[in-house]
Amino acid sequence: MSIRIFFLAALTAITCNLFSQTSPKREFRGVWIATVKNIDWPSKAGLSSDLQKEELVRILDEHQRNKMNAIIFQVRPSADAFYANSEELWSYFIAGRQGQGPEPFYDPLEFAIQEAHKRGMELHAWFNPYRATNDSNESLVSPNHITHQKPEWFFSYSKKKFFDPGLPEVRDYINKIILNVVRNYDIDGVHFDDYFYPYPGKELMPDTITFAQYPNGFTDIHDWRRNNVDLLIKSVSDSIKKAKPYVKFGISPFGIWRNKSEDPRGSDTKGMSGYSALYADVLKWTERGWIDYVNPQIYFPFNYAPAAYEKLVDWWAKNAYGKHIYVGHGIYRLTETKNGWNDPTQMPRQIRYLRENPNIQGSVYFSSKSITNNLGAFQDSLRLDLNKNIALVPTMPWIDAIKPITVTEVEMKKGKLSWQKSQDRNVFGYVIYRFPKKGTIDTEDPKNIVKVIYDVNSLSYTEEPNFKTRKYKYGITALNRLKSESILSEIVKGK
Repeated sequence: MSIRIFFLAALTAITCNLFSQTSPKREFRGVWIATVKNIDWPSKAGLSSDLQKEELVRILDEHQRNKMNAIIFQVRPSADAFYANSEELWSYFIAGRQGQGPEPFYDPLEFAIQEAHKRGMELHAWFNPYRATNDSNESLVSPNHITHQKPEWFFSYSKKKFFDPGLPEVRDYINKIILNVVRNYDIDGVHFDDYFYPYPGKELMPDTITFAQYPNGFTDIHDWRRNNVDLLIKSVSDSIKKAKPYVKFGISPFGIWRNKSEDPRGSDTKGMSGYSALYADVLKWTERGWIDYVNPQIYFPFNYAPAAYEKLVDWWAKNAYGKHIYVGHGIYRLTETKNGWNDPTQMPRQIRYLRENPNIQGSVYFSSKSITNNLGAFQDSLRLDLNKNIALVPTMPWIDAIKPITVTEVEMKKGKLSWQKSQDRNVFGYVIYRFPKKGTIDTEDPKNIVKVIYDVNSLSYTEEPNFKTRKYKYGITALNRLKSESILSEIVKGK
C-alpha cells in the first residue's frame, strides 16, 4: 500500500466517525460498467469467454461488497452489440474485430443479467442511441456495419459518425433495436446517457438538408433538433411500456439543463447546457412522464463557481415532477488536484448531502473501475461508512404500487431458513430480515436486512457455519418487479 493510499484510508476512517450518517433503507446505488474502448469491461478485446466471465464476476462481487444494487451495463457503444440477439454486429470491443463474437460462444448481456440478479442487483441496459463510430479509423469498422449498409442515415462530425436524428427511418430503427432487447432479455431498465446530438465542435452540424426535407412545421433548426430527440424519447417510452410495463426508462443528461440566464426556470449556473448544446430537453420528458428517472451527471464539486454541486442537486430535486432523481458522480475526478477534488471528504460529503433531500433517491457512479481501484479511497468510504447496510431500490408507484402476497410456511432448521414458493405471479424475489432475539421487529432499519434475492424460485437462505442463529429471529418479505414489499411473514426463532 502506498503512503498516499494509507493516508487516505486512515483519513477516511476518521471521517466516517466524524460524519457518520444512517443510510436509508431505499436508495438507488448504481454503477456504470462502460464497455466502449474497454473502459471497465472486458479489460481488453480478444479475451476468451472464460476470462471475460471471470472478470465480470469479479467486478460484480466487488460491487456487491460495496452494497450496490444496480448495474448500468453498456450494451450498444457504437451501433454494435454486447448481446447475441441483435440485428447489429458484435461490438469491436469484444474480440477486437467488429462482427466477431465471444469464443466459445456465450451471450454477455444474458450472463450479466443472471449474475447481477444473483447478487440482488438490477441491470439496466445502457444504449448509445446516435453514436455510430468512435473514431475516424475506418479499418476498425466492418463493411457490414450499418454505416456502410445505410450511409444516407449518417453524418460525420468531429471525426465520428452519428445517426441523423431528423430522419424518421433512423428513429424507427433505433426504437426497434431497443425494443428487441426489452422483449428478449430480462432487463430491469433501459438507460440512455448524455450523447444525443454530438457535443459541439468547431464545424457546423451537417443536417441542413434533412431539416429542409423533414421540417415538421419548424422554422428554427435548433427547435427542430430538440423535437427530433423528443420524438425518439416518446417513441421508445411508449414501446417499452407497451412491451413490458415494469421496465424502467431512465436518462442520464449533462448536469446543467439550462442556465438561469437562458431561462428563468434554469439553474444558478454558468456553463454549457444540455438543452442548447445536445438538444436534450430532459425537463419536458420528465414533466410529461416519458421517463421514470433522471440521472444528471453532476460531476462538479461543492462551491464550484460556474456550477456548484449543491446548487444543481437542489435544482434537480425541485424539478423532478414526481419522478426519481439519481445523482451522477464522476469518481474518476478524484485523481484531480484542483477545486477541492483532492479533498478526501468531497465525495462522501456529496453523498451525505443528497441523502438529506427527500426528492433525491440515489446515486450512480462513473465508472466501475474508478471505484474498484479505490480512487480517493472512495471504495473505503462506501464500505466503512456510506454503504455499510444493504439498500433496496426505490419503488415506482406510478408503474406498479400493488404489494405482493405475504410469504408463508417459513421455517428455520439448523441455520437454514426456508419458505413456500409464492403463488403470486407478480413476485420477483424476497428480502431476508434478521432481528436480535430481544430486539424490535423493525423492517425499516436496513441493518436488519441480510440478503436480497431476485429469484422467485430461490426458497431458502443459509447462515454461515457456526453463526449463532439462536440469538436472532427471522422474517421474509416478497418483492414484485418494481421492488414493492409484501407484509412481513410470520417471525421464526433462529435454530
